[in-house]
Amino acid sequence: MIKILFICHGNICRSPMAEFVMKDLVNKAGLESEFVIESAATSREEIGNDIHRGTRQKLLEENIPFTRRAARQIKPADYDNYDYLIAMDEENLYYMNRMWAPDPQGKIHSLLTFAGKNRDIADPWYTGNFDQTFLDVMEGCQAFLEKLKK
Repeated sequence: MIKILFICHGNICRSPMAEFVMKDLVNKAGLESEFVIESAATSREEIGNDIHRGTRQKLLEENIPFTRRAARQIKPADYDNYDYLIAMDEENLYYMNRMWAPDPQGKIHSLLTFAGKNRDIADPWYTGNFDQTFLDVMEGCQAFLEKLKK
């Protein structure tokens, strides 16, 4: 069982988008029984809130199933409970490393590094561009799944 936790600032835009995109890719590959895929926030700002309406709308446009959920913050036990802790940007990495440094098992990664890119996935809360965020999330998740299948 491969356990993945996607992480962004508030857990209402990017990380739940990645959670549901990855679940969809895994399901389409017939691998759903081999994965646990969830998401969380580095901040407390949106705790308990469902996904952002822009993320919800983009997932609907792309025919990617999603469910209601409540944003939650990362916690120390997540390091032991997940195999991969996947950040959306450098700020997330900073807070993740503050909680889980020194990352002795090499679990902490940035999503786009799996696609060979060394850049952040922009936060659509600020940019309003859920289309670009979706493209980046999809590219990262597809590359990540290919790595996991090897």
